[in-house]
Amino acid sequence: MDSRPRGNPAAEDADREAESPQLEVSVVIPCLNEANSVGLCVEKAIRAFQAHGLRGEVVVADNGSVDGSAEEAARCGARVIRVEPRGYGATLRAGIAASRGAFVVMGDADDSYDFSEVSRFVEMLRRGYDVVMGNRFRGEIKPGAMPWHHRRIGNPCLTALLNVLFHAGIGDSHCGMRGFTRAVYQRMDLRCTGMEFASEFVIKAAQLGARMTEIPITLWPDKRGRPPHLRSFRDGWRHLRFMLLYAPNWLFLAPGGVLLSAGLFLVFWLLAGPRHLTPRIILDVHSMIFGVFFTLLGAQIISVGFFAKVFSYSTRFDHAGVSLKRLLRRVKLEHGLGAGTLLFLVGLLGSGRVAWHWAASGFGPLHEVRAVLFWSMWLFLGVQIVFSSVFLSMLGISRGTYIGDYEFK
Repeated sequence: MDSRPRGNPAAEDADREAESPQLEVSVVIPCLNEANSVGLCVEKAIRAFQAHGLRGEVVVADNGSVDGSAEEAARCGARVIRVEPRGYGATLRAGIAASRGAFVVMGDADDSYDFSEVSRFVEMLRRGYDVVMGNRFRGEIKPGAMPWHHRRIGNPCLTALLNVLFHAGIGDSHCGMRGFTRAVYQRMDLRCTGMEFASEFVIKAAQLGARMTEIPITLWPDKRGRPPHLRSFRDGWRHLRFMLLYAPNWLFLAPGGVLLSAGLFLVFWLLAGPRHLTPRIILDVHSMIFGVFFTLLGAQIISVGFFAKVFSYSTRFDHAGVSLKRLLRRVKLEHGLGAGTLLFLVGLLGSGRVAWHWAASGFGPLHEVRAVLFWSMWLFLGVQIVFSSVFLSMLGISRGTYIGDYEFK
């Protein structure tokens, strides 16, 4: 016997929804004052559902439109949700969270992307791909659809940098039309609320090892009838800044390693005495001073890089880090304290010997400048390693990731 209560419309609607097949695809469209074009986008998506037998929905995430965009989208058949936090990423995240399809296809509300092509994205997702990116450069960019500096400089350069840093293998990383499975999206744990959402999406998909592919699409001139929300240089810088902050190996460890190596080379090369590069160019103790500076600066930058890597991983901001995780399981606070203390003592003993000789000479002219620089450098490095190790351990504890004693969660 069916014991469910009768006469409750809300309960009956919930029952019908639970018994009905799951939606296959949700088209999510972020919207802010797009009354001239959002209706066209909704209608194209719905016609695509009907033409290809797709069980789908259109979700328009409205970010505070005042021109009737939300009403126009609802009139054309979309489910409209209101999103209060401002920003492209915040709007998309809310729209995707409210959608119900197993697959999600997103695109802008200015009719620059053709939502009649939704079925092409769904077809690739059915084949087992986790992410399907549109590629405007492999497809077609209609005259007037993209400014020349976006087409020739901005998009190619940012895409190339993203591929170098994160090995995404994508030809158009900032295409606004893309499809993905709900399962892979939930694993991404996207955080960005602004335009950086587009870069974060691709980076985390690459880090998760998601199966990604691209399909050529056409970019049309928009029909918004107003200036675009995108600001070329401001938003380009935001993407660049985000990628660099997300890649501490390149931002910190690589330049820090170069400085450290160059500094140590100069110090050891000049320890024995002056070096004659040419009859007129002689590197002496003054160049050795710069070598010490480079060494200490490089070590400091590397320390900050490790801080950034541990913070990113322990806060789940960075889904990579297998090598980092293995390293931190093996290297404990005590290892850093031991290495730092050893270097400090070596530097202290060497500096003490120089000070003893200087005192024995009555504190007159100090001739062992090279020795002072050499031993002081190891003393300062030791101190730096000790305090950096302590801070790394504190950072791990504060994030529930006690370094070296417990496995990362």
